[in-house]
Amino acid sequence: MTDTPPRLFDRQLLARRRNRAAPKLADYNFLVRRAFEDMCDRVDSITRDFDRAAILGGGPGLVDELGTHPAAAKIGWLTQSDLAADVAASLEAPALCLDEEALPFAEESLDLVLAPWGLHWTNDLPGALVQINHALKPDGFFAAALLGGNTLTELRQCLMTAESELTGGAAARVSPYAGTFDMAALLQRAGFAMPVADVDRVTVRYDNAFALMNDLRGMGETSILADRPQKPASRALFVRTAQLYAEKFADPNGRIRASFDIIHAAGWAPHPDQPKPKRPGSATHRLADALGVKEKSLGEKAGK
Repeated sequence: MTDTPPRLFDRQLLARRRNRAAPKLADYNFLVRRAFEDMCDRVDSITRDFDRAAILGGGPGLVDELGTHPAAAKIGWLTQSDLAADVAASLEAPALCLDEEALPFAEESLDLVLAPWGLHWTNDLPGALVQINHALKPDGFFAAALLGGNTLTELRQCLMTAESELTGGAAARVSPYAGTFDMAALLQRAGFAMPVADVDRVTVRYDNAFALMNDLRGMGETSILADRPQKPASRALFVRTAQLYAEKFADPNGRIRASFDIIHAAGWAPHPDQPKPKRPGSATHRLADALGVKEKSLGEKAGK
């Protein structure tokens, strides 16, 4: 047996594709900007300063976005990173090219870590979260946004159906994604205190499936599955996929729908002064009293 996590994703391929997308990445990162704006709102609501902070991934424009929020005034030294060297070179200094699976930060060296994109491509997400927790000072804050849930479910269904029709079988061509409750549990497992997770469900409309796939290439978000088929997909597969997409997932005006689930997750590095959950049975007030209702025994029927 080995404790090494399975290699689901080819991260070298991810870096090459992000490098290729780098010159125009800012034109395609509308989902990242939406996610990052939500993360900034969360930091806005925290009544404390962060002397040293890092943004992991996300691409260009995020530091400027942060500058429009009150959160910017709370942050001292700030760095941003990317897995791809060409993307990192486009970021505001100080910028780092690093792998989220092997973070270079010293233990307890950061007060704030924001990971607005990219953690969904890590082979060892629990391990990456543990590293982030270790890099945070006690009571440091972490927030992440990553694709999850039913992201691209329409494209996945149409690709599988089209390939089954054409070849009699279907290969995995769209990444598996984490769920909302998975993320809260993973944060807790990684040692974060007060972990929370929720989902922002976004529907984007396109003229056709080819326009969607062009956007995914522009985002650097095409599949990097390690066990992907090595033979390039045929044009017939994509044509049939587009036909099925238009038949199954089009609005009355003919435009197709693409679903993206942005999973937001947050937690704190443990600190002795943080609130502790009460032990079971320690409550001093009844829930019924707090809600202003009559308490019913387990055997009573509702409304009686």
